[in-house]
Amino acid sequence: MRAHQNTDLPPEVSPARLLRLPAIMRLTGLGRSTIYRMIANKQFPSPCKIGDRAVAWRLIEIEAWIDHRPSTH
Repeated sequence: MRAHQNTDLPPEVSPARLLRLPAIMRLTGLGRSTIYRMIANKQFPSPCKIGDRAVAWRLIEIEAWIDHRPSTH
């Protein structure tokens, strides 16, 4: 089990699952502005367009990003 797994997500969540911004914020602990600033600086995975005005992130890409973040401990 990975240390970063979040209890806000059900155990049956598939790695191919698309997550919207509120779930990404809970999973990473980052705020909306920080996420979009990091995307602009190529420091965070870009979202996928899922509709005319909607985006989502692939869970597998977010987990990989979390796994490769430097530890602060």
